[in-house]
Amino acid sequence: MDITVSDTIGHGAFITYLYNAVAGEAMRLGGGGELMFGETRTALFLRLPEGLMPLLLSKIAEIVGVGYKYAFLQEKVRVCLPRREKRLLLCALIAADEEGDGRYIRARLAPAGELCIDGFYNFRLGALREKWTRILEYIPCTFSPEDLKKFCEFLVGESRRKVYLKDNAVFGENFLRLKRSRLTGQEDAETEIMLSDAGFVYCLGGISPQLTDFLRKYYADRTVFS
Repeated sequence: MDITVSDTIGHGAFITYLYNAVAGEAMRLGGGGELMFGETRTALFLRLPEGLMPLLLSKIAEIVGVGYKYAFLQEKVRVCLPRREKRLLLCALIAADEEGDGRYIRARLAPAGELCIDGFYNFRLGALREKWTRILEYIPCTFSPEDLKKFCEFLVGESRRKVYLKDNAVFGENFLRLKRSRLTGQEDAETEIMLSDAGFVYCLGGISPQLTDFLRKYYADRTVFS
């Protein structure tokens, strides 16, 4: 099946993420993938082998549920937190509703010869954006670093997911590298761990002082060193 997935030129990184996530597998199975950059839009042309449509739709849902939501929250959240802590808050908010958001997004995605991610987001997901807006009403402007710590402790305590940290790379329970932090515009281990909704972090080798500080603060009783 031939499919073209596109987005605005400003979201070119999202389409590149999609290419990296899907095209290699498509080519391995006899299909193909090609990035196309225009003046106003970036597109990915895929010759998608049978059986890969669920992977494609899942990755598009990630782009919306992580990339679009992060941009939405970044614009709407008004808190007096340092930049690093605000970033962690936004990622924690995404992780807290990841499963529900993902189900909602995937239920509205359908296979088609042409998929415009921005159009899908703007015209099919109005109710989801309203939900995100309602959630923001519970975050006061006075939200503090201590409030962030308590919120993260609650999320971590509710999760049984495991991630593995080696150097600055984060791996999931299947030992595949996690790269969704790229959808926030800044790939780093702290963001990746928070986005993964991790309940336990297993450190494989030494880690940097900054990561040590992060883990002690937010995963104090949930970090295992090898």
